[in-house]
Amino acid sequence: MNLSNLKSPFKKKRKRIGRGYASGHGKTAGRGTKGQKARGKVKVGFEGGQTPLTSRVPKRGFRNINRVEYQVLNVDALNRFEDDSVVDLGILNRHNLCKRKLPVKILGDGELKRKLTVKAHAFSKKAKEKIEKMGGKVENV
Repeated sequence: MNLSNLKSPFKKKRKRIGRGYASGHGKTAGRGTKGQKARGKVKVGFEGGQTPLTSRVPKRGFRNINRVEYQVLNVDALNRFEDDSVVDLGILNRHNLCKRKLPVKILGDGELKRKLTVKAHAFSKKAKEKIEKMGGKVENV
């Protein structure tokens, strides 16, 4: 037994609305008196015939929900590793080159001076060329 398994011995009864004065929630059933809200359903965002806020606010741009956001890393940051070593996401994480849980993309800014096998989610054309020019390999994860 631990704290996460403990349950309260008391069970809260559900509020029975509109079941007479004795219940404490009779007559108007907690809806106040008169008006649209007391009588029936009102659409979410309905503002009494006034143009709703969602229609009044101007719409701009487009946000692609399928966009993949990469964490970028330039080729010159890979110079800290030794020749002929394999650089994967775990090693990059240990060297604080990628911290978040986002996919990593290697970009081609800077000079590479080592022969490396680099494993990442994506590579730019320039980065691929620079790594392969030094005799290294590029592997997509």
